[in-house]
Order: sequence, then C-alpha cells, then structure tokens
Amino acid sequence: MDLRTMTQSLVTLAEDNMAFFSSQGPGETARRLSNVFAGVREQALGLEPTLGQLLGVAHHFDLDTETPANGYRSLVHTARCCLAHLLHKSRYVASNRRSIFFRASHNLAEMEAYLAALTQLRALSYYAQRLLAINRPGVLFFEGDEGLTADFLQEYVTLHKGCFYGRCLGFQFTPAIRPFLQTLSIGLVSFGEHYKRNETGLSVTASSLFTGGRFAIDPELRGAEFERIIQNLDVHFWKAFWNITEIEVLSSLANMASTTVRVSRLLSLPPEAFEMPLTSDPKLTVTISPPLAHTGPGPVLARLISYDLREGQDSKALNSLVKSEGPRLELRPRPQQAPRSRALVIHIHGGGFVAQTSKSHEPYLKTWAQELGVPIISIDYSLAPEAPFPRALEECFFAYCWAVKHCDLLGSTGERICLAGDSAGGNLCITVSLRAAAYGVRVPDGIMAAYPVTTLQPSVSPSRLLSLMDPLLPLSVLSKCVSAYSGTETEDHSDSDQKALGVMGLVQRDTSLFFRDLRLGASSWLNSFLELSGRKPQKTSAPTAEAVRPQESMRRSVSEAALAQPESLLNTDSLKTLTITDLSFKGNSETSDTPEMSLSMETLGPSTPSDVNFFLRPENSQEEAEAKDDLGTMDRGPRVRAAFPEGFRPRRSSQGILRMPLYSSPIVKNPFMSPLLAPDSMLKTLPPVHMVACALDPMLDDSVMFARRLRDLGQPVTLNVVEDLPHGFLSLAALCRETRQAAELCVQRIRLVLTPPSTPLI
Repeated sequence: MDLRTMTQSLVTLAEDNMAFFSSQGPGETARRLSNVFAGVREQALGLEPTLGQLLGVAHHFDLDTETPANGYRSLVHTARCCLAHLLHKSRYVASNRRSIFFRASHNLAEMEAYLAALTQLRALSYYAQRLLAINRPGVLFFEGDEGLTADFLQEYVTLHKGCFYGRCLGFQFTPAIRPFLQTLSIGLVSFGEHYKRNETGLSVTASSLFTGGRFAIDPELRGAEFERIIQNLDVHFWKAFWNITEIEVLSSLANMASTTVRVSRLLSLPPEAFEMPLTSDPKLTVTISPPLAHTGPGPVLARLISYDLREGQDSKALNSLVKSEGPRLELRPRPQQAPRSRALVIHIHGGGFVAQTSKSHEPYLKTWAQELGVPIISIDYSLAPEAPFPRALEECFFAYCWAVKHCDLLGSTGERICLAGDSAGGNLCITVSLRAAAYGVRVPDGIMAAYPVTTLQPSVSPSRLLSLMDPLLPLSVLSKCVSAYSGTETEDHSDSDQKALGVMGLVQRDTSLFFRDLRLGASSWLNSFLELSGRKPQKTSAPTAEAVRPQESMRRSVSEAALAQPESLLNTDSLKTLTITDLSFKGNSETSDTPEMSLSMETLGPSTPSDVNFFLRPENSQEEAEAKDDLGTMDRGPRVRAAFPEGFRPRRSSQGILRMPLYSSPIVKNPFMSPLLAPDSMLKTLPPVHMVACALDPMLDDSVMFARRLRDLGQPVTLNVVEDLPHGFLSLAALCRETRQAAELCVQRIRLVLTPPSTPLI
C-alpha cells in the first residue's frame, strides 16, 4: 500500500472511530478514545506531505540504484511502520468496539502510545526536511555553522523518548526481534535500579536482571525509566550493562549453544618491538613498537579461534603466550593436526569503544571459523574511558602486525588476510589499515566492516535522527561513548550521583578528571613548544630507504599527532559537561582563525565554530552565565520554532535538563578516529572495503557516505544493507532467521576477500 492510500485509509477509520466514541456519552474512556483518534487524524494528515517530499528526493542520496538506502529512506520507512500499526489497530477497534469483549482501556493505551510515537516521528520528519534544505546536494551530514548546530541539537535532545521504549518498543524492527528487545529493556531498567542504589556498583551479577516484575507489566513505567536511564546514567553504567554477557553463567550458556571448535585460546602478546618488512622493498624493515599511549607499554590480549587444530597452534612458542582462563571442558578428542590454512581472519570487536571483549563475540566467531575453515584471531583492545584514543588503535595495529608476522603460529600461511569487525570494531579495522599503509607495511587483502561508525563528530544526519527511538543506540549513550573514547569524558557532579558513587567511586572519578586535565595541559605545553620552536607536525608517511634505519618518524604515535591542537582551543578551560542551556550561549561565539591540525586537518581546513567545541561555564560566574543563557534563549526562539509549522508542537521530555556531553574536540577530526574525514590520499591506500549496514541503524549514513567517498576515488567498495534489523545483529545471529541471514552475508563478504578468483580456499 502506497503512502497516500495508507494515510487516507487511516484518516477515514480515525474519523469513523472518533464519531462513534463521541456519541458514547460523557465517560472518560470514550472521551479519550475520541480524542486519540482525532489526534491520529491530525498527525497523519500533517505527516503525509513531508514524508512524500523526503521520499521524492531520497534517491539522490543512495550509493547507487542497486543500493537504495540512506537515512531519509529509513525515516520514511519507520514512519510508515507506525502508520501501518495505527491502521491495523484502528481497523481492529472499528470491528470490535461494540463487542462485550472489547478491552477499551487496553486499546486506549495502545492507541495513545502509538499516537505519541507518530507525533515524535512527525517532528523528526521536519528535522529531516530542514536538513534537506540546508545541506549541500548529496551530503547526508549537516555541515552548517555552530549556531544552527547548537539550535538543532538543543531542540532535538529535549524531545520525549519514553513512548518508543514502552508499548512501541522495536515496532520498526522485524517481529522476531521484539521479544528480545522487551526482555533487554526490562533487564536494563532493573539493572539501572541496582546501579542507582549502588547494590552492584560496577560488579555485575545476573540477579540484577531478573527483578523487574513491575516494569514487565507496566510498559509506560518501563518507558519512562528507560528514558531516565539513557539521559542520566554515565558511561560506566553502560560499560557494566554491556559487559553482562561476560558473566560466567551467561557466557557458559552462550558457548554451550554455539559451534564447538577445537581451539579457543586467549593469548597475551608481549610488549616487545619487532621488525616488519616494507611492501615497497621487503629488504628494508620498519620497527613496530608496542602500544605506549596513556598507560605505557603492556601486553595485548587476543583470542585464537579455529574449528580444526592446525599446524603451529599447539607449538611451544604459542603455548608460551597462552593466558589461563580457568579450566575448560574438552568436548572432543584431541585430533591430528590439519595443515595450515592459506587464509587468516583478524577480528576486532565492537562495543562503543567502552565495553565487551572477544568473549562476548565468541559465539558467532566460532560459526565463522567453521563456515570459512580458517583460523580467526580476535583482538581484545583496552577500553575507554580508562584507555582513550589512541590506545585502542595502537593495540589493534600492534596485534595486527604481530599476527601478520607470526601467522604460522596461528595455523595460517597468511597468503590472504581479512580484517573484520563490527560497529566500533569496523572503525578500528579501517583505521588500522590506514595506519599500516602509513607505516608502509602490508595492508590486509580486504576489510569487512559491519555497521561501522566512520565519523565521531556530533554531526546530524537523517539516520542519526533515528537515535531518538533506537533502544540500542540512543543519542545520549552515543555521545557518552564518543567523549569517553576521545578522552573528554566528564562526570555529573550532582549530589545524588556522588552518593551513588560512594567513597571509592569519588576517588576514581576525581583521579580520572585529574589525568584528563593533565593530558590537556600536556597537549597545551607541547603545542606551545612546537610553536615557539617553529616546528609543525609532519605528515605520517611510509619511510624512505634512507629513513628506515632511524625510524623515529614511523614510530611516532598517533597520540603525538593528536596533541597538536589549535592554540585558541588549548588556551580555554578543560572540556566539561554540556547542558542544554549551554548550547545557545556557545552557539553565538565568534569565529576564530585557528591553525590547521596536523595530518587530520590538512584537507579539512581551519577549525571554526562549526566544530562545536563546548565548554562549561566557570563556577564563579553563574549569574553572568544565566543572563547570557536567557539572552541566548530569546535569540534562539524564532530559529528553532521555524522548523515546525504553525500549530504543531512535539512532546517534550519530562526528565528535566539533559546533561549530555556533545563534544567535538579537535581530536575527533583525526582521520585515525574519523576515517570519513580522511584526505583522499589516505583513503586511496585502503584495500577493498565490504560494508554490511542496517537500514534502521542510526549509523547507516556513516556507511553510505564512506562508500560514496571511496567510490568517487575509484576504490573498490561494496555496501549491502539489511532490512528491519537493529545495530549489533551479529551478536543476535542465533536469535532468528533474519539475523542468521544477515550474519551469513557478512561471511560471504569475508569469503570474497579470502578467496582469490577461481582459487579454492583450502
């Protein structure tokens, strides 16, 4: 059914139901039912023209005609799902409203919930319409000035979200996913209660997930609590919650249900430098130094998974690297060794840069090992906020180079190597390849990135509007993960949160703040030193034959490049938590001419207010700041209201002011953090890239725009978009037929990399 026909049918049914319940007397339920159908009629009529306009131009933002996917299409599809549900429910009401078995209160609650969702979707459609008007043709990410960005974000984060987490939870996804999402949401709010009362702190127990009976029977209460959690709890909560799959009981159950493999061993790679040959001249070498950023040299953990025991995998050299994980049950007799595979998969897990390990992703990695018939090594990089950028990148690059050099120990000859990762791991796969090219060492034969994030800037795009309703990637959670990874994470200093933290929590928080400020101070000192000495950061490039022996330039850490920040920013206060009222004030800041930022800024131009660098008001100027906020609010009003037609007002959050870090520290423009912003010369060094994205993922536009950039440069790239699945479907591969098919698509993309044309894999 096309959009216009669906809208007309819904309006007709709404008018009929509205007239019926208006004639049923003065009862409260009948009155509310009449009002809700009047609201459905109003919102449907107001939404249809906007959706039609978005759908009419959406094809201009596709990668190609064979890949009809972008955030505009996703937003229209989501609104159609909501309209379709309302149409189905309206038909049910019209057919059963006279029956003695008609549950008026239940149907009223259902209709009110979806009316609220439709209202918010109408608001999102106006935001998308506004993006369409101000963006450059074909560009999905907002590139406007800071004032517009600040207004947009301020308006967006105040929208009501609870309606999407109650009765309407997951309505846009395939029906097989919804029971899982409901269970997840009940577990989340239950765990949130335990966390708030400091019953579990950061030590997670399975019992905290099964005490949410009142949330299970009251969807509205669950939705409100879900909204409170995503707006107010810090990144440490999300780290603890996402690591629930690491609990021994749950991980054991997952392993029992997964494919049985002969090898699953956790390795500890020693922090020792080694030499790698240059691809341009294998007679020359470059030193690969161990990770150094933030915490100094330390071992890197990685898990080796192989369906068959292959040569080298039980060697003394490898056994010396095995890290004990406790007793493991051998379910199969010790087999004879199979020959080394010609291929190797190097995997980097997702988790928002802040959570999970290879253990969380082991179930689907075992399936990959069986289906591909090759060994897989999955890297357990250090996590933010304790180890912010570039620690994870340094560890992944070090482990990648170690695996390439010692592939014989892993059961492979290394003839074909694929880097594979999901979400944050997809980002690291791309940036590890960029770093390998910069060092001049072997790059992988291809990359498989599932739903990767390719830019960490707080840029608005049509697909990122979906974060308002996404239960797995809410906007505030995304921003907290980004600020943690970029090293600009802050804590809420409210009294209630201090009580919840406890004495040790306060010590940890204050220590974290001290080291963060120390890093920023060191950045400022180094920048001043470079300016006084007249030096500028050098480009990262492959070493020449003359420069190979010294190798200082190649050993230069990405963290050193990130230290060269614009002087105007380094002379300001440290980044603090941003409240909604701060947005309007900083949105009126003057444009500053700032020097270009090392390699990451060479093609991006100078830093301007569009970088959205927000700073907390000084505590000793509270009254002055409030006066400026009031002025900013008056100036902002007409610009924000212009986004909506006269008479339409979306629903606002009841959770109070949202304290959400919306950072755009200069470091997020570093191409090793946001590869979408990398210069053409760097992107041309990438191997073939195969991306698998989700149509309903807030990160969809990251994949679409990155694929378009690569294709414009003539780089080999493919993009497959799966329908009706959420971000993170690889971890749900065993859940239903749709997730299994999507996971199989990822395996097919990896097989393309590992199998040369007309050559068998083994």
